[in-house]
Amino acid sequence: MQRDRVKNSFRTYCLKRLQKAGNAVNRYKKDKLVLERLYQYIIKNDAQKILLYLPLRTEVNLYPLIKRLRKEKRALYVPFMEGKSFRVVKYRLPLEKKRFGIKESKDSKQYRIRKLDMAIVPIVGMDITHRRVGFGKGMYDRFFEKEIENINKTVFVARELCYSGEIVTDHYDVKADMIIMP
Repeated sequence: MQRDRVKNSFRTYCLKRLQKAGNAVNRYKKDKLVLERLYQYIIKNDAQKILLYLPLRTEVNLYPLIKRLRKEKRALYVPFMEGKSFRVVKYRLPLEKKRFGIKESKDSKQYRIRKLDMAIVPIVGMDITHRRVGFGKGMYDRFFEKEIENINKTVFVARELCYSGEIVTDHYDVKADMIIMP
């Protein structure tokens, strides 16, 4: 109970920082740095099957990276919200705005998870254990709980690191193999 309060307080603090993370030019510059580092990491790991997200305003804008990866014919997948979790579908246009203002590909056949080379996950904050603090809906946690053995690398991306030097996460929160920031 105490940890939940600490985590929620930390989340609120991080969200306020992200919302004030500078003007559009500043956000663009930070995103560009993150995307270049992320692309280099994808190349280094020869990731062909990649789960990524469709960004909200406070998250790193992945659209330029998506365009680049599609030209290279990499298999891209995105979350498709379903109940309290999500399933993985192929990235397809057009996109539709759904719950919480999140864009999604039109409903398509579920990707039967065999193996994903990489999952790119947005974070609100992180603690000393390198576990994710997200928006508080638990969707990524539920998804990873079922599919973690099918995901080779988990990469957190953030425009700005909001970090807690103490443990505020729970054992089931998603853990990163790599964190990429400006």
